[in-house]
This record gives sequence, C-alpha cells and structure tokens, in this order.
Amino acid sequence: MKRNRFLLLLIGIFSLFGGRICAFGTENEVPSVIPKPSVMHIKEGKGYVLSPESVIYFEKGLSAQAEYFREAVHRSTGYDLKIVERAGKKMPASKGVSLMRDTLSVLVPEGYMLDVDARRAVIGCRDAAGAFYGLQTLLQLFPEEIYSSHIKDGVCWEAQPVHIEDAPERPWRGMMLDVARYFFDKEFVKKYIDMMAMYKLNKLQFHFIDDSGWRLEIKKYPKLTEEGAWAKTGTYPMGGYYTQEDIREIVAYAAVRGVEIIPEIEFPAHVLSAIVAYPWLSCTGQQHQIPSHHFISRDLLCVGKETTFQFLEDVLDETIALFPSKYINIGGDEANYERWEKCPECRKVMEEHGFMKASQLQGYLTNRVASLLAQKGKKAVGWEEIILRGEIDTPVVSLFWHNASDTLKVKGTPHKAIMIPATHMYFDFPESATPGEVKAASWMPPISLQKTYSLPIGDYSASSDVLGVQACFWSDQFIHGDVLREIPYLDENRSENYAEYLTFPRLIALSEVAWCKSADRNFDDFTSRLAHHYSRLDYKGCNYRVPEPFYIRKMDPKGGYTYTLSPSVAGSEIRYTIDGSYPTSHSPLYEEPVFVKNKSNFRASTFVTPRHFSLPIYEKPDYEEYKQYGNHVVTWKPYTFQKKTAIWCFECSGKIISDGLYEMALVPIHGEGTVYVRKVRIYKKNEVINEFPAELRFNAKSSPVVIPFEVKGFEAGTQYFIDMEADCEGGESITGHVFLRKVISENFE
Repeated sequence: MKRNRFLLLLIGIFSLFGGRICAFGTENEVPSVIPKPSVMHIKEGKGYVLSPESVIYFEKGLSAQAEYFREAVHRSTGYDLKIVERAGKKMPASKGVSLMRDTLSVLVPEGYMLDVDARRAVIGCRDAAGAFYGLQTLLQLFPEEIYSSHIKDGVCWEAQPVHIEDAPERPWRGMMLDVARYFFDKEFVKKYIDMMAMYKLNKLQFHFIDDSGWRLEIKKYPKLTEEGAWAKTGTYPMGGYYTQEDIREIVAYAAVRGVEIIPEIEFPAHVLSAIVAYPWLSCTGQQHQIPSHHFISRDLLCVGKETTFQFLEDVLDETIALFPSKYINIGGDEANYERWEKCPECRKVMEEHGFMKASQLQGYLTNRVASLLAQKGKKAVGWEEIILRGEIDTPVVSLFWHNASDTLKVKGTPHKAIMIPATHMYFDFPESATPGEVKAASWMPPISLQKTYSLPIGDYSASSDVLGVQACFWSDQFIHGDVLREIPYLDENRSENYAEYLTFPRLIALSEVAWCKSADRNFDDFTSRLAHHYSRLDYKGCNYRVPEPFYIRKMDPKGGYTYTLSPSVAGSEIRYTIDGSYPTSHSPLYEEPVFVKNKSNFRASTFVTPRHFSLPIYEKPDYEEYKQYGNHVVTWKPYTFQKKTAIWCFECSGKIISDGLYEMALVPIHGEGTVYVRKVRIYKKNEVINEFPAELRFNAKSSPVVIPFEVKGFEAGTQYFIDMEADCEGGESITGHVFLRKVISENFE
C-alpha cells in the first residue's frame, strides 16, 4: 500500500514538469491503429518519449509535413519543437522525429515505413503523402490526449515501440461531401478534410452544384452565386458559396494532408441553380427559384444550343484554374429527358446524329465535355450514367452507386470504376432502425457499421477495372425540414454535429475497406481497435454516433433471457433498464449479467458522458411468419380506423426503391370491427403519383388483403407516402400490420 502511495506521489511530481518523465511504459501493448497496417511488429522496451527538447528533422520537400506535425503536437503538449532540414545522409541516428525519403525500401506511392524505439521515431517514405500517413500512424501510437486542442498536463507523451511497413491497397480512397443541397462553411470543410486525412483517405469529391445551390464562384458568370447560391426562406436566405480565394485556401490545406480535391460541376440534371441564374441555359427559358426543400428538377441544360457548351467551357476553365487535380467530376445522374424530347433544338441534334432516344443526347454531351477536358489535361469523372447513356469515346472514371456488382460494366472498356454503392456507402442513411434514431434518408434500409465494413471489393492491381472505393455524405435531408438545419443568427453548429454523427464512425470503417487488402479485414478485430478511437474523436472535437453495447443473449430453459454485456467504447459505462424504458445516466450501472423474463423489456445504452450516449439495444420485432408479404412498413393500432371515414397516411420510403409493380398487404391481427378501405393514394413527397378506388373490407379473422399498385418516375432520396380513406364498423379496436414488396423490376436503362 505504501508503495502504491509512493508511486502516486511520483506521478504527481512528474506532472509538475509537464509530464516529461514517464512513470509507466507502454511496451508490449498492441497499438489500435486504423487503418490496420500491412506489417506491424511490436518491439520490446520503451517507446519514444516526446519532450520539449525533441527535434523534427526532415528532408527537402517534406517541410509542410514537418510543420504539420509540429503544430499538431504543440496544441496538446505545449512544446514548441524545433524543425531542421537535413539531407538523408546527415539524418541523426539517435534522437528526434525524422522524415526521410527511402525509395529503396518504400516501393509504393503513399507508402511509408515507421520505426519507433526509445531513441527516435523515423518515417521513411517515397513521397510527401507517405510521410504524412506515417505521421498519422505515429500520432495514433501516442496517448489519446495528443489530439487535444489545448495543453494537457501530466501526460507521458510516449509512442509505442513498433516497426511498421505499410502502403494503401487502392489508389482511390474517397469521400463525397455535399455542400450544394445544404451549405457547410469553409472551416467545417477543413475540419472534414482533417478527419479524412487522420484515417488516410485521399480523395474529396466536392459536390458544389445541385438544384438547391451553386456554391463555386465563377467570375465570368457572377449571378451563379449572386442568385443561384441562395434560397429565399423568410427573412434570412438559406445558402452560401465559396469565393475563389476560399477554394485556394482549402486546396492548399488539403494538399498538405494528402487529400486531392475533385470538384463536381453537375450537369445536365441537378443544375436548376444555374438555370435560376441564367434561364437561357434551359430548353424552356422559364424563370425558376432556388428550392428551399429537396427535390429533383426536370429542367436540364439544353444540349441543342452552342451557348450551353460555351457556358460549360467557361465554367470548367475557371474550375481547372482553381483545382490541380487531374480529375473533374461532371455529374451526369438522374436526368429526366422529357425537356429534351420536347425541345426543337435538342431534337435537331438527335436528327443530325441519328439518335432514336433523347437519352442518347447525354452520351453526346459527355463525349464533347470529356474530350474537351482531355485536351486540357484532365479526366472526366461522373456517376455511372455517364457510361450507360451512349458510347463514350474518351476514357472516363465512373462512380457506380446502385450496386457493387455493377462495376463489371466497365470490363473490356477503356473506362475505370469507383465503388460507391448506396447499399454500403451512403452515409446519409441512418445506422439503425432503432426508434429515436436521427432523422436521415429513408429510401433504402439503414446502413450499419458492419454493413459498411463488409463491402465486397477485390484487391487492386495495375490492370484492375476498379480504382477504389468512396462513400457519399448527401445533405438533402438537411433541407427536408428544420430538424437538422441550423438557425444562422443563433450561431449554432447543429448541422455540423449532425453531419459528423452520420459520418462517424462509418468513415473509419471506410478507411480500412479502402486501405487494406480484403483478406486482412476482420470486423471483430476492427471493432476492438475502434473502441479506443472514440476518445480520440472526442479530443478532436468531432461528434459521432455512440455505438450500443456489445451483448450476448442466452435463453433460459425455464423461460426468460440472460444478457451479458461488454463496452463498445473503451472507458465507457453501460446503464440498463428492465421495464422497456430508455436508460438514463441515473439508470442502474451494468456490473454483471442481467436476467429478464421478456427480452422486449430489456434496454442498455453506452454512456461516454452523461450527455453523450447511445441509443439502447433494440430487439426488432420478428415478422418472419409474414415474410412472403415483403418488408414491414407500419403497425396500425386501435382507433386508427374509426366510424367516420378518414385518411390514414404513413411513410413508405425505403420500401419503394425503383419504378415497378408493388403489392401492399394489410394483415389484421386481432380486435373488433370491420374495416372498409375506400381509396388508396401513393405520394412522391407532396405529389400524388397513383390514385385508385379500393372498395375492400376485412376484419381480424380475414386473410391478408393484398393491394397492387404501380410506381413510375422514381426519384432516389425523395420521401414516399401511402394514404387510404377508410372507416370501421362494429368496433374500433382492430390492429394489424402493413407490408410492402416489389413484384416486377424494370430493367435499368
């Protein structure tokens, strides 16, 4: 006991000297590095201890990375470290942190070798990106407080002793940030880049343009931002844009961090913001307004006018001058060709080129723009539609967002593919269907952390058709209502917190999918390492979705269930209830397995702090016996149907997934009364897309009632609803379920 008190006294004394003396070592611990390095050996003995006397040495060309590391550790340690340029042969052998080029040992671009022992930390690299990634790994070897934005006293700044040889498996490891539907300011974009770089992602697709806003200043067309960047919503306009000076600052910031920014100038669809500014760009010339709520405009850029192509060339010229990336994203998705079909100028182009369908005009547009970009030394990138709408002569890179297997469509062509399937990599979907989950996209099922991590993608080689993987963060949900949207004059950061909540921790799973070989991925191993990264996100000031506790449920032969829990976040608490209520910070603390008679009454949540905690463990109801009717949509309760005819409306987003024929099943369960359904309507947001009389009746003893209907003009990201006019006779206590299934799929054109 006296010995322990003596050690505690020593630690207190050491803390007075800035934590420079380490009372305890970290040797032989396995570092929780993400993404997982290709090769990592744990060394015996002490690691490298950062001190005020530490020096950062760097070779020519790596000064920006050395300065980055100096600033990063200064914030948390308070140390004002010296940085010194040295040639490779003059690198110190026994002290400091060294960044040096080593093209003999590091053979792959962006690769690095890291060696840490008690004397030094040495990073060997082939290029500046490799040096930066080596530093990211080195930072993960230090205590979590290294990420603090203010000085932390009493910390032993010891990096664990390791030898690491590492390189990315894939050259394209990306995120898409949508600032067009909802504007995020320059400082948030820089923070987003920081978080990408922390986990070795290297491509940021900057979605500048959409129907809801034009966010990039173009000097030749000032109305694009004067008019096209702002939605008029009451007294305070919603929107914003980046000046060209802002862009230069962001690009330079990203370059130090190994992030290549790829601008997206969207067309021919999703470009209402440009048409609002310059109506002559459209086929009709009609004046519109910037929408304050998300929808997909049917207006397209008119490809029958040469002035359209001059506009695109002018915009692309200014864009190219701002972005050094060899890639320019030209969008190309979700075009509705109705305007082109009716436009005399567009039809004239169709006749001149022998096109039978208006959709072929998109191939014509893509060919002209891709060729123009190639002449300027750039390569066109776009959504999968750019190679599915006509023959494309110039090689392009296509982002496949429907299904992972669709990338096979580039096989045997000069084009390349990026995997961004909405099934795994759309971070605007929630992580779970647990009641209380944040408002998010609902046109497809939730995407769990495990789902993101499980993306099937082959290893990369020079002959691969697939360059890599990317995730998308769409912000259209931020303008569907006021839940996620900030109130500007309150100077809050609500929307930023929500954006980070939806992005993390799935971005961290993306990083390992993108960086590692497929065979090296193991979800259980990943989550055990991830448990130690949430505190690092806390110190970075980055919000995230707290994961539910891990649990094992065992059924008792005599009835009831025993839950054994373990923390999903290192150092967190687990609190639980057994009455079906949601746990609070005052609920019982989990210390041993819990027995409950009814599993639906057990709830348990992870508590990082009293104000930052997870949703509870949620046992989803089992609808296995109704699986032939499709997906469960909603359960109706007593008095949903009453004596007088009324309208019952429910959302079915995520169950309607494309055009085609569907069947809705009404499955009565129990209760009194006979329900009469008079009319059914299908809505796409506020628009009725199908309506028909029903004249159906059922009671609790009836077989399920199946109602067929058709959907046309599907729009991804849009909410869908069904309502029915109905009444009930002979009692109003009948309950039941609604299920929905798709019967016939239309071929994707």
